[in-house]
Amino acid sequence: MKIHVLKGFIQNIFLVEYPDKCMLLDGCSKADFATLQSFFSDKLKRPLSDLKVVIVTHMHPDHAGCAHLLRKVTGCKIVSCRKEKQWYQGLAGKIAHLTDISLALWVAGKMQRPKQNIWYNPHLHPDIELNDKQLVPGFEDWQVFETPGHTDRDLSIMHIPSRRIYVADLIVKVKKELCPPFPVYLPELYRASLMKLESLKPHSVLMAHVGELVLTGDDYSNLLSKAPTQPETNKLAMIKLIKAKLLRRNAGLRNKG
Repeated sequence: MKIHVLKGFIQNIFLVEYPDKCMLLDGCSKADFATLQSFFSDKLKRPLSDLKVVIVTHMHPDHAGCAHLLRKVTGCKIVSCRKEKQWYQGLAGKIAHLTDISLALWVAGKMQRPKQNIWYNPHLHPDIELNDKQLVPGFEDWQVFETPGHTDRDLSIMHIPSRRIYVADLIVKVKKELCPPFPVYLPELYRASLMKLESLKPHSVLMAHVGELVLTGDDYSNLLSKAPTQPETNKLAMIKLIKAKLLRRNAGLRNKG
């Protein structure tokens, strides 16, 4: 078993390779299709159809955006967390989907990535839905763990023999320091997920926007100390921004008066 790390549109892509099959530890961005196609043909010297499973850890553009396209092209199975409702549901969901795509494009601009079409279906239609601690069909040396908080359906995936675990956006890095992601919709569950990760005692942690690191007890303590106690979402951030602008404008008017 080999884990290849590819430079994606705005995230790391973790591709698991076996002699007879491959698995993606996340659904990537739609802009990553060409990168994957080239890597299979030029580096691995094998057909893209050897991709048999794509995990979707959650529904954000850089984690779910290419899943349906990859299934259409390769016939691979999409694996996700078992949930009754779609993440992007109703009118609010449509707005959130557009917002998340816009944020992903903004991040890409900051990273000086070329402009790409990253539109994708906001509703995931997985082939396999897994609950906590279940094994990935066809890749039974990998086990999923529910680690919600960033959203309500985040998955982490551990390679049992090596105890290397992919946690997607559970942990990110800002100004060279590990920290919680933004948004965090469910702060209590987020803290529980961090503690769950520590209790699993992984050998190393693979993170979509950081890479692979060996985390220490101090790292977990620092992350828990930074974990929000109230929801931090795009909607709440926008409301705070509007309120701050209104306060500054009102202060300016009072000063002029």
